Amino acid sequence: MTEPTTTTQLPHDVHPEHHMTSSAMLQDIVIGLSDGLTVPFALAAGLSGAVTSSGLVVMAGLAEIVAGSIAMGLGGYLAGRTEVEHYASELGREHREVQEVPDKERAEVDELLAEMGLSEATRRQAVAELTADSEQWVRFMMKYELGLEEPDPKQAPKSAATISLAYAVGGLIPLSAYFVTDTPAQGLAWSAGITLVCLFVFGYFKSRLTGQPPVAGAVKMAVVGALAAAAAFGIARAVGG
Repeated sequence: MTEPTTTTQLPHDVHPEHHMTSSAMLQDIVIGLSDGLTVPFALAAGLSGAVTSSGLVVMAGLAEIVAGSIAMGLGGYLAGRTEVEHYASELGREHREVQEVPDKERAEVDELLAEMGLSEATRRQAVAELTADSEQWVRFMMKYELGLEEPDPKQAPKSAATISLAYAVGGLIPLSAYFVTDTPAQGLAWSAGITLVCLFVFGYFKSRLTGQPPVAGAVKMAVVGALAAAAAFGIARAVGG
């Protein structure tokens, strides 16, 4: 005799939830690409108002891309290392406090659980279980008291490489127009069109990925790039007479 089998039906109102979790790589690409599209474009636009040779714009633009990608990559590396060192410092401090002032730390755990809405009886049991293991105790305090997640120690060099590469790719986009045009004025016209389209597309997809209104994000990104280039062009034209 075979026993009847039962199947569990999910409620009809259950629906999949879609949440956007922005990865570290995505953030690094956004940082590098957005700066790469705007800074070299602004420089090239500024030079276009002061020189008559596209070659000079290209050379200056390439020099800026190299220097900018190195500087941006170094900044990303230092930021990653600072995060790792900050976490290690706070972790050591929490370990010392758990050893030296355990009663105070237990009171802080109780306060955190109270803020989460747990009853007094539940908190009492939870505090006892959480503080029974010092490692678990410290991890809880790091996450819920300080709001710190343990960073990946390998992330710093990854960020440096990603930001540098994204900056270089972004910088070559506005500069590419000057390779195929005869005068800086022609290069600027094509560069402005290409760059504004790229800024709009990049802003659109960046906003989509981060859960922001995509059209508004695209317009904002394009406007910021246009203003930066216009300011650089105006200054160069004024200085160049």
